[in-house]
Amino acid sequence: MTAAPSYLLPLLQLSDSALPTGAFSHSLGMETHLERGIVHDEQSFANWLTQFIRIQLVHSDGLAIRLAYEADTPAELFRVDRELHAAALPREIREAGVKMGARMLDIAGSVFPCAELEDYATAVGSGECAGHPALAFAIAGKNLGVPLEELLSTYLFSTVTSLTQNAIRGIPLGQNAGQRVLAAAHREVRDGVALVLTLGREDFGVTAPGLEIAQMQHERQRARMFMS
Repeated sequence: MTAAPSYLLPLLQLSDSALPTGAFSHSLGMETHLERGIVHDEQSFANWLTQFIRIQLVHSDGLAIRLAYEADTPAELFRVDRELHAAALPREIREAGVKMGARMLDIAGSVFPCAELEDYATAVGSGECAGHPALAFAIAGKNLGVPLEELLSTYLFSTVTSLTQNAIRGIPLGQNAGQRVLAAAHREVRDGVALVLTLGREDFGVTAPGLEIAQMQHERQRARMFMS
């Protein structure tokens, strides 16, 4: 028998939807489309999720993970942090990144400590960096020896899983419907990872204007289940 790689269980732990980062509190703009009836059932949510993966998730968190993984110095990593924070124009999305980033950084630093996570935490604490879950995840994964493609696949699918769980509560969707959406998203995640590996730095922060506007409008929505 071939032993599982040593990073497998730590990677599963960091990408578990039960990890207390607060992701269950964020719809990342989906709730605006729920309120308008644009997202209202299994198929409409699957369509929304596909566009979210292909455009915003790949060109923000996905590319940020690759750039952080490839960074040779703290200065390069800190630059990615600042660019990722600046690219998040909607206030709630920036705040979500900071809040979830602080939790991911604290958890990863507690259970899988390394010098790079400590340096990043120090920079966040001093205000030099904003902090973001994708970057804390990338640093931890790199130090655990996780190959880049596996790290990307796991993070993207973890994000998709969190959003699907939120859709199950928010639309609401049945549990089986949620699993069908997740199964259909496998191809989108694989294609997203392949795209991330081809992108240049000039592609950082590409987003869909309609989604970005919906994310901005969410903060003024009359009734809300989610923080973003």
